[in-house]
Amino acid sequence: QVCHALRTPQLPVWLCGICGRHGILFGTDSQLLSDWRRERLFQLYFYSGQREQARTARLTVDTHSHPWEEGQGEDLSTPGKRRPSLEMAIRTKWAGATVSWDGTDPFF
Repeated sequence: QVCHALRTPQLPVWLCGICGRHGILFGTDSQLLSDWRRERLFQLYFYSGQREQARTARLTVDTHSHPWEEGQGEDLSTPGKRRPSLEMAIRTKWAGATVSWDGTDPFF
C-alpha cells in the first residue's frame, strides 16, 4: 500500500522527459502550487544525472516579466537565439515566464 505522502508530495516535483533524456524538476516551496501569489518569482531546481551536469541547476522563474524585456523582434529560429528545451518545458506550466539559469550555462 502506498503511503499518503507518496500520493501527494509535500513539495512540487515534475519528472521530465526532454529530448529523449530524463530529469527531475522540483521546488522547495510547498505552497508553490496551492497559492497563486507564490507563482510570481520563485526558484526551481533541475537534476538529470547526466555527465555534463556537475551539480543541481538552480533556475529563477519570473512569471510576470514583460516580453519587451527580452528584446523585440528576436528571431528564435536561428540557432543562437533558441531557448533551451528545459525553459520551454517550464513554459508549458507558466506560459510567457522568463527563466534565469543563475550563472549556470544552459545544458539541457
